[in-house]
Amino acid sequence: MQMTNEQTTALSDAPDKKLFWACFVALVTTSFGFILRALTLPQWGEEFNLTNTQIGEIAGVGLWPFAISIVLFSLIIDRIGYKNAMVFAFICHSASAVLTFFATGYWSLYIATFIMALGNGTVEAVTNPVVATMFPREKSKWLNMLHAGWPTGLVLGGILALLLGAETSWKLKMILIMIPTIMYGIMMFPRKFPVNERVKAGVSYLSMLKEVGVGGALIVTALIVFQLGSIFGWSTTLNVAITLGIVGVFGFFVRSLGQPVFIFLNLLMIPLATTELGTDSWISDLMAPEMFAIGIQAGWILVYTSAIMAGLRFFAGSIIHRISPLGLLAVCSAVACAGLLLLSVSSGLMVLVAATVFALGKTFFWPTILGVVAERFPKGGALTLNITGGVGMIAAGVIGAVILGFAQDKSIDRNLSAYDASNNTALHDTYATEQKTSIFGDYQALNSAKLAGASEEEQRRVEVIQNEAKKEALQTVAIFPIIMFAAFIFLMLYYRSKGGYKVVVLEEQDKEVVLK
Repeated sequence: MQMTNEQTTALSDAPDKKLFWACFVALVTTSFGFILRALTLPQWGEEFNLTNTQIGEIAGVGLWPFAISIVLFSLIIDRIGYKNAMVFAFICHSASAVLTFFATGYWSLYIATFIMALGNGTVEAVTNPVVATMFPREKSKWLNMLHAGWPTGLVLGGILALLLGAETSWKLKMILIMIPTIMYGIMMFPRKFPVNERVKAGVSYLSMLKEVGVGGALIVTALIVFQLGSIFGWSTTLNVAITLGIVGVFGFFVRSLGQPVFIFLNLLMIPLATTELGTDSWISDLMAPEMFAIGIQAGWILVYTSAIMAGLRFFAGSIIHRISPLGLLAVCSAVACAGLLLLSVSSGLMVLVAATVFALGKTFFWPTILGVVAERFPKGGALTLNITGGVGMIAAGVIGAVILGFAQDKSIDRNLSAYDASNNTALHDTYATEQKTSIFGDYQALNSAKLAGASEEEQRRVEVIQNEAKKEALQTVAIFPIIMFAAFIFLMLYYRSKGGYKVVVLEEQDKEVVLK
């Protein structure tokens, strides 16, 4: 039987499920490396005498360079091709694994992690628009399913690393990243990638840039420039000048402020990413004392919360049908706040209960907000979608991971001084002798070498203060989901005033169709 033209067109336009699963495994790779790094951070700190803030900076560089690659590739992805971008990601992941294996200190770990983050950003620069293009009428559902790959990688990588045991060299654990890297390479490269919906609909490159506008460009450019400035020692004046220069040229070319809601969603990515990824970077270390008390390796708490997230994201479609994406984000914000506060005061088995609450809260954050951007601003193509993810990653790296380390160091600094004042001791002057600086300010850090030579009683007292600081850090970050809750309620009311939240789908010749 001969197929009609309509049947042939429908068959050619049908989404390639094999490509979807290749994208899924590529995303698994990004989080596989994330958890292996998170579980080895304490070992790096001990072996290379790193402070909490330095550990946070290494965790952070595993996140913020993501923004550089995801934004740059989004600007040219439709010209160079998705497959070529994935070759670059494959090279980055492979090179990072090798460089980490031979690392000798802070800077070698920093550079290897930087390269890994570039590969991770490239993966998302490809997979997000590819999946959004394949499923234009169910973007939130399929982006949630795609991003189930992130917690799946956390679970698989975490289980492998934890089963190897604490005595196994971190070098062997980190080289495990090559397993999913090789897998997605084999799965991805034979596939044919779709033409982006923006390109297919005839939306011009300039129209795509106008969706981002000066407002969107200012947010992502400022985050990237100020982070680079902190690395290269640029002054605040120079940072501002570079940012305004880049944004000024962009604004002169596009002559658009950008979509206001898109800009607002990008601002919300800062607290969202800090709540989810910033906390995930530290959660194993923060909860280590409580997990040790109940006889469980600390890394299992991240594996446990990730398993909850992976399972729930596969069923996001049915949840989104019952509650709008913005309503889901508001509910998740409230639950995440409750989970963080519970974690900060829980002990014993109640830690697992609190972790469950936190996992339920953070599950739908990232993919759902990407879904909202993809559904409301399809003219922005890969750029609006990936700038949102880029802002989130750089915020998690620059703010989220570092602020949790800084909060601990400052708490230890403050509480040691308070203890000395109350007990007529000199713990602070003796052991908090490392003058350090971060983007959040100066602080006095513990000198690990001096502390190692302290009496058993003094070590025990400092350890108690360190453990208290870990919980205080969770209370600090709980303010972010409160901000998000208020913001998502505001957006719900805004769209209600406009007739309700609706999905915008692009058709041929730049024609928009609004779906109820």
